[in-house]
Amino acid sequence: MELTFATILVAFAGVFLISFMRGAFGGGFAIIGIPLLSIVMDPVTAGGLLAPLFIAMDLVALRYWKPSTWSKPDLVLLVPGLVVGIGVGYLVFRVLDHRAIAILMAAITLAFVALWLVRGAEVTPRPRSTPKAIAAGFTSGITTMVAHSGGPPLAMYLLPLGLSKEIYAGTTSLFFTVGNATKLVPWLLLSQPTTRTWELMAICLLAIPTGVWAGWRLHGALDQRQVYRVCYGLLVVTALKLLWDGVSGYLV
Repeated sequence: MELTFATILVAFAGVFLISFMRGAFGGGFAIIGIPLLSIVMDPVTAGGLLAPLFIAMDLVALRYWKPSTWSKPDLVLLVPGLVVGIGVGYLVFRVLDHRAIAILMAAITLAFVALWLVRGAEVTPRPRSTPKAIAAGFTSGITTMVAHSGGPPLAMYLLPLGLSKEIYAGTTSLFFTVGNATKLVPWLLLSQPTTRTWELMAICLLAIPTGVWAGWRLHGALDQRQVYRVCYGLLVVTALKLLWDGVSGYLV
């Protein structure tokens, strides 16, 4: 990868967008910014570039999403499955076809959003479910390792609980803080960043504080219903991106 002005500009914009999503919704939508990165680098290089930058985003986000915004009962159920899922995702990335996983995850996500729309797009709280939480954490671990897209499985569990917008974002933020720390070493082993990649990381670090802050300000400006609607909308965008990645991978 050459460190040209275009590469720096596109990567900086992509990292800013991902940081913005981190500040606004707690994380889980990194795949929204990946299309920008794919303009100037291949997906594996992008994954290696983002893995350490996610840690920096997490540290900045902790300033805004404090312990008072974490749903600890849900995190206790979600995090163990997440860690195991990342380990399985590492093996999947090396030996299985991740395109099929992307297509399957996209189909499930679109079905989930369609069901929400059929029910009238209302946020109707549902009781906590241990099996669903474990499954969500595990599936999110696999997809965050394979495609930096752990958001849909987690959202499919958390959104129906009807948490306040602050608790939803804070819980999501801590969940992915644990996930990003866990997958850092596996991703670095897979991508083996070059000196140029590390230099680009250092430059992109400058985009993170402003991006997270701007996203957090947007979160504060939206009410509960708007935040949930945006989250469901982002799930559709994420699912379509996953579907495109999976299908186009077979067509190439």
